[in-house]
Amino acid sequence: MLRLTTASALALAMAMPVAAETFRFAGTTDPQTMDPHAVNSAPVLGFLNNVYEGLVRRGKDMAIEPALATSWEPIGEGQGWRFTLREGVKFQGGQDFNADDVIFSYERASSEQADTASWFAPVASMVKVDDFTVDVLTNAPNPIFPDSIANWMIMDSGWAGENGAERPAKDAENHATLNANGTGAFQVVERQPGLKTVLEPHAGWWGEAEHNITRAEFTPIQNPATAVAALLSGDIDMINPVPIQDAARLDGNDSVKVIRGIEARVIMLGFGHEADTLKYGANAGDTNPFKDVKVREAVAKAINVPAILQTIMRGSAEPASQLVSPAMRGFSSANAERPAFDVEGAKALLAEAGYADGFGFGLKCPNDRYLNDEAVCQAVTGMLAQIGLSAELDAMPVANYWPELREDNYDMYLLGWSPGTFDHEHPVRFLVTTPNTEKKLGSWNFGGYSNARVDELLPMIQSEIDDGKRQAMIDEVTAIYQGDHTYIPMYVQPLVWGTGANIELTQRPDNFFILRWVTVN
Repeated sequence: MLRLTTASALALAMAMPVAAETFRFAGTTDPQTMDPHAVNSAPVLGFLNNVYEGLVRRGKDMAIEPALATSWEPIGEGQGWRFTLREGVKFQGGQDFNADDVIFSYERASSEQADTASWFAPVASMVKVDDFTVDVLTNAPNPIFPDSIANWMIMDSGWAGENGAERPAKDAENHATLNANGTGAFQVVERQPGLKTVLEPHAGWWGEAEHNITRAEFTPIQNPATAVAALLSGDIDMINPVPIQDAARLDGNDSVKVIRGIEARVIMLGFGHEADTLKYGANAGDTNPFKDVKVREAVAKAINVPAILQTIMRGSAEPASQLVSPAMRGFSSANAERPAFDVEGAKALLAEAGYADGFGFGLKCPNDRYLNDEAVCQAVTGMLAQIGLSAELDAMPVANYWPELREDNYDMYLLGWSPGTFDHEHPVRFLVTTPNTEKKLGSWNFGGYSNARVDELLPMIQSEIDDGKRQAMIDEVTAIYQGDHTYIPMYVQPLVWGTGANIELTQRPDNFFILRWVTVN
């Protein structure tokens, strides 16, 4: 556990604004780990963006800006990128940052044990030029590479080695699971998984502080009513999310503020494409109907998305037709329509596929990851029942949910995806490309969907500089996965945060909460 020394605390007191404060915030999901390479999910990456840093980072406007690299430039004719590193940076444990830490973090984050390996699929090698220069050599020209690594966080190679954390532990534990040693603006001083995580400012941070926080305490609160009560009583300064059903009530209370936005996250249903048989429900053991595109299309037609948006999301969300929202680069305007709600059409498709009498199956869903996730799954269950599909709903905490998906313990499942690059290429690489550990592709393609043309187009999309040609290829990929009903995109998740009236902060569309932009008045 890291703690500020007396000298560090004195330096911090001198450097910080006079009106320093404790800030208490809460969310429904506790970050599973303090390891930045172990779990590729927003609760982990968003939290650790306060503790660890990458070569680049995203600003308040989501634009890429320098972090541990001060500049970067292309090498040759599409051979890769050269990054010039920031000098004088200290890790929170006092170690010096240099190119060796970058190379180590690349090897660690791209390893088979890492959940971030797919980020480095375009990379052929990473080379240390000198202590403060690193070359990233790519397999092909990759104009979006700097944008793709905003959440790749750098660890100290010596600290990891000394503590037996040379590689991440996805579903197990090592020293990096409970402890952290980054270069970021805040450092972890106390970690009680599921109960409380405490951060304090990193006195030796290289950047300029824009906050007045001396201590930040995060508490996971799964019960929405409890979170709202804590906000209204002043016990908590910020909650994320505000329950949709309580937002209007909080709007009328002068002691709190409701901050709204649209997240870059698409909520969708996924299928076990590779599974030969169903695993759950009344027809467990029978041939898997979801291998038939007609059955998947029937599911798409049976989901009444407008009703979900009106009743569960209270008009705060937007319908989705593809794996990214219209605000993302590469959104396919040519494929902007989503399947119309059509119960009779869905029944006809089931009959054509040989399932006129329907069937039973299992639907897995988290109950603490996405806004109203379990309620959405309950609504989906009722809608599918109208066409004769009996879903056995199993909702669980996200800490148990990801291992279930990785073990293929589902027939159909709920998933939300926010592209870390704000580009359509991102979900194509992670969700639609054929899973390939060696090539670091398809790491979140749980159902094992595979299409040779998609696999062929992905590296072309990654290397194409001409926007028109690139968009044409993305349009083709979108048409393929829409036609195959690989996933059923439903809606773009809204952002609804609640704070005390005395709190100033920045809400980004990636739903990452950055403490260095918080002021307690």
